[in-house]
Amino acid sequence: MLVVRPIAMSDYDALHTCAVESGHGFTSLPVDKDLLTNRITHSEYSFSKPDVTEPGDEGYLMVGFDTNTGEVAGCTGIEASIGWDVPFYSYHISTIVHSSAKLGVNNVVKLLTFGNNYTGCSEICTLFLRPEFRQGLNGRLMSKCRFLMMAEHPHRFSKTVFAEMRGVSDENGNSPFWQWLEEHFFSIDFKLADYLTGIGKKGFIADLMPKLPIYINLLSKEAQAVIGQVHENTKPALRLLEKEGFTCRNYVDIFDGGPSVECEVRNIESVRHSFRAKVTIAPHASSQDFLISNTSFEHFRATAAKASYDQASESVVLSPEVAEALQVNQGDFVRMLNL
Repeated sequence: MLVVRPIAMSDYDALHTCAVESGHGFTSLPVDKDLLTNRITHSEYSFSKPDVTEPGDEGYLMVGFDTNTGEVAGCTGIEASIGWDVPFYSYHISTIVHSSAKLGVNNVVKLLTFGNNYTGCSEICTLFLRPEFRQGLNGRLMSKCRFLMMAEHPHRFSKTVFAEMRGVSDENGNSPFWQWLEEHFFSIDFKLADYLTGIGKKGFIADLMPKLPIYINLLSKEAQAVIGQVHENTKPALRLLEKEGFTCRNYVDIFDGGPSVECEVRNIESVRHSFRAKVTIAPHASSQDFLISNTSFEHFRATAAKASYDQASESVVLSPEVAEALQVNQGDFVRMLNL
């Protein structure tokens, strides 16, 4: 059984493995000991932070582990409110018209405009599932458990939630979009720029990034072709978010041109359709799959399991194994989502 819980410092080696396996372009998991250690420390602080009434500098990082072996299968995270201490940059794609009535010319062109439009929003991030665990309901658990957390503890998160999707790059970590920017403005390769951003050294972006809008039709054909496109490995994650109601509002990543998708918390499908149920612990036979989390925040647990739910009494029968995994007792409440 795969169970999601808050990360602990004892998970450092597993998080490092995820960072190595995630490959180039996965900005939130750079292979850097200090950064990974700091992320774990900050997550431990955030989960234990008392009396949170509104989103702030909290960053929640979780891991999914196999209850049979103890092996960490992957990680998933949420940043409560981004862009306050460290700027968060993105490009917005806008459309303008160049026209001349006298000449009968009417040209529609698109621009990339540099900005900080997602400041204050919550970000779902750092979703990575190791290849050997990409089966069954594991992917949905690692993605959707964050929405159960938001449904149960909405005061900790912003009204708008977004996700940056990894853009197109090749097996060597080369991005067609970045190659054009590198040639004209940066003079450093994509892997170095991506790494510097991951470890929080973003000053070079403000120093070197062109401040005026960029006409997309002036970019190379290769760069134009990947704007708003996702990496092949990211397509399953994008499909899951699109089913949740996330859409691209024409914001793309400044490095690889990958799309950002967003949705208001209240409109996220898993938030809207999740519900609470009172727990009865007993052996049972059920063929219905649910995503289930406890209602604790500091000791959050979530798993995908079969359960018997009775809508009339708003109660659920959990097996002893599932109840133990979720750290719930008879009479406690859980939050559920029908899968």
